[in-house]
Parts: sequence; structure tokens; C-alpha cells
Amino acid sequence: MQTGYVYHDDYLKHDTGLHPENGGRLEAIMDGLKESPYFSRLILIEPVPAKADQIHYIHTSDLIRTVRNFSSGKMHLDPDTPTCSYSYEIALLAAGGVISAVNAVMDGMDSVFALVRPPGHHAEPDKSMGFCLFNNIAIATRHAQKKGLEKVLIVDWDIHHGNGTQKAFYEDSSVLYFSIHQSPHYPGTGSMDETGAGDGSGYNINVPLPSGAGDPDYLYIFNEILVPAARKFKPDIILVSAGQDGHRDDPLAGMNLTSEGFGQMTAIVRSLAKELCGGKLVLALEGGYNYDALSKSVVMIFRALMGECDDISGTGTEAGRELKTGRGTGRGTEKGKGKGKGG
Repeated sequence: MQTGYVYHDDYLKHDTGLHPENGGRLEAIMDGLKESPYFSRLILIEPVPAKADQIHYIHTSDLIRTVRNFSSGKMHLDPDTPTCSYSYEIALLAAGGVISAVNAVMDGMDSVFALVRPPGHHAEPDKSMGFCLFNNIAIATRHAQKKGLEKVLIVDWDIHHGNGTQKAFYEDSSVLYFSIHQSPHYPGTGSMDETGAGDGSGYNINVPLPSGAGDPDYLYIFNEILVPAARKFKPDIILVSAGQDGHRDDPLAGMNLTSEGFGQMTAIVRSLAKELCGGKLVLALEGGYNYDALSKSVVMIFRALMGECDDISGTGTEAGRELKTGRGTGRGTEKGKGKGKGG
């Protein structure tokens, strides 16, 4: 079993100052990994910057030009999305890092976690927003398809709905997009009735949850909604927008997930990948803004990727019943009532 990670120190050059999405996030992750018993068993994959035509898989020429020009001027792309003089080239490196991860699993590696920044899932085809410049996971999805993997399942467990990813594939039946997220919360999209359009009708699954939902709620939904949907879809590869901002200690949200919960969700997705698509699984870093919580969660994710977390399928049924009746869990309701943005 080979588990890889994508990382490069150049990701720290996207200098956002005191912004919540800053280089300290990756430094904390790498410190935690190096202190873990798993680091010596991981294989480093060097990212290669995405080319302009690869960014064009998803984004318009106008947007690419805007990101380049705004970075040159060190201007904000929106009120929440700052740039510096290096931001454009590092955004290319972030998208290229997830592409490199896809290439690695296609070459036989079991799974890869791309530890990249800036994040991507809010970036729409014609607009950067919510800390995101280019949509890394969407670009990598099209790359995988151009390499011959026709059907792609995207699992997005970031606390914020991935509006950009949804918009990119909303009319596309070759991509099944599954998002579990806090609602109401930024960016305000992701209702249950947003199920796709045209050829993509039924291929967009949103599961909005109230603040306070925790591990049992997420695991119930994974087992009762994601697993059967994935088995019906039969993907050729699974990509994950892995944002750990649903952690109970995260400052920008109001969920009650634990680091172990992220490991358990990973175990379920890994099990699906082994069952349905020869184990081909790629994760891309999205949000997560408490350094300690983010670092511990990523270590647990790698533990699961190495097969050391049990898939606890079938748990969380009581929490699931509460969600079905609209009662929720009632935990953490004072933190993050839809005010947090990005990632």
C-alpha cells in the first residue's frame, strides 16, 4: 500500500498576512505530520504548476487574466480573497498539485492527499471568491477525465458549500457532486433542491446540516446517502474537497466534528474507492483554520488512508433520526451562525 502527499514550500509564498487562510495552516500540518508515526511511510509527490490550458478546463480567459493582474497589483479579488505578487503562480501550483496527485494514483499509488493552498472549491468558472483563486478539485476532475477516467465522484466535506464546484458540473452527468455542509452559512448555496439540471439532473447531492452536527450525524449521512449513491454511480476515481473547518474547535464555523471523525469519514471514502474504482482516491486541502485541530485532523486522515481507521459503517443512526425530524443535535449552536466565510 502506497500513500502519498503533495507539498511544496512555495505554497507559503501566497502571503495573505493575518487572513485566516494563511501559510501557518500548512506549516502546522507539516509539523504535525513530521511528529506522527506515519510520516516516514508517506511518499512525497512534487507538484508541477498547472498550464494555462488546464486552468481553462474550468475557468474563463477573463478570470485567469484577472487573477494574474490582481496578483501583480496585490489587490483583493473579493473582500475575502487577498492576493500578493506570488499568488497567481502559486494558484497554478495548487491546481497543478492536485493534478499531480491524480497522475500519481493513475500510475498505481493507492491514495494521495494534496496539501495545497490557496484552496479552491468556491472559485466559479468566471469568479474567484471565498479565499479561492482557481478551483483545484474541478480542474483535477477534468484532467482525470481527459486521462481516460470517465466518471468522477467528488465528495466535499468542507463546512462551506462548494458553490464553484457545483456550478462547474451542474449540467454534467459524468460528475457526481456530493456536499455535506453547514446551513445557513457562507456562501448561501447548497440547498437540497439543487440537484443538477439538464443532463446533470440528479447528479448533484447537497446535504445541508444545522450548526452543532457532529461525528454521528456525518457518519450516518455518509452511510445512508453517500455510500448508496456512489455504488449506483460507479465512479472511476474519487476526489475529496477535504476542508477540516467542521472541527468543533474551528473559529469560522459551528459544527462539532472531531479529528477522529475526519478519519472515520476518510475510511468510508477509502472503502468506496477500493470497492468501486481500484482504490483511486485523491484528497485536496480546502478549509480549516484552527492550527491544532487542522493538524490533528490531517494526521487522522492519513492514518485512515493507510488502513488504520476502522470503517464504522452503520453508526450514528440515532443522530440521523434527529436530523430527519429537524431537531439536529443541539450542540455548538452559539458558534458560527452563518457568519464564517471561505475555504
